[in-house]
Amino acid sequence: MPLSRLEKADRSTDLIGMRHYLLLVAVATVATVSTAPADEAEDDRQTTMMKKDLVETTTQMMKKSLEQQRQKTSSVNDGGRLLSLPNAESCKNRPKHFELNGHWYFLSSNTTEHKDAKNDWLDSRNLCRKYCMDAVSIETEEENEIVFNLVKKERLPYIWTSGRLCNFKGCEDREDLRPLEVLGWFWSASGVKVSPTNKKPEGWENQPWSQTGHFKRPQPDNAEFEINETTEACLAVLNNVYKVYENCSCQYFNYFSIVL
Repeated sequence: MPLSRLEKADRSTDLIGMRHYLLLVAVATVATVSTAPADEAEDDRQTTMMKKDLVETTTQMMKKSLEQQRQKTSSVNDGGRLLSLPNAESCKNRPKHFELNGHWYFLSSNTTEHKDAKNDWLDSRNLCRKYCMDAVSIETEEENEIVFNLVKKERLPYIWTSGRLCNFKGCEDREDLRPLEVLGWFWSASGVKVSPTNKKPEGWENQPWSQTGHFKRPQPDNAEFEINETTEACLAVLNNVYKVYENCSCQYFNYFSIVL
């Protein structure tokens, strides 16, 4: 479940639309060939071969085009899945549960449409973005306390935030992000870096990251990678588990919170 906040929307490449376009080209081409005269068996055989060649060629073109687009797409978008653009009607009628410092928030579990929804990290962000919002970026201790109290009050096991590890294309040569588990986290909705994970954020009274986890180590510890080689690259707020921030696999299906 996400807690959402309104952030600047990103533009994205429509891979699905490209695929549909290429498929339409293939269908149209085959349809044209299939109308050729077929009075004799040889004509039928040649037509069938031409159709097969055209389909194979178009399929290869489609695969090549999609692969080129995926190579240009950062793996932060989960291997080709992209961030969604807002929906005008949804933005106009977005829910608003409470306000803080000029930002409106809503909790998906408190809406009729998304009451029981559980999504992975990217789909949670995309649901938020549908409303011209985004998953919550916890940038102040005041906001941190509100989010933690909300999770506790609503008796939610956990929620997604927009927190993300910069472990994708473009991050590998960034010396300012080393060591990655300490300096490589950021709020993807706002682009603000998360404070170093091994100490309290400046001016905060408490360290928001859990000091324990599956292997009884301070978070983030990427424990799941040691179990099944799945990187824990997304940030969730947990309730009654480890009490505070926890790094999780982005493929988990969690509740989410949304901020405007």
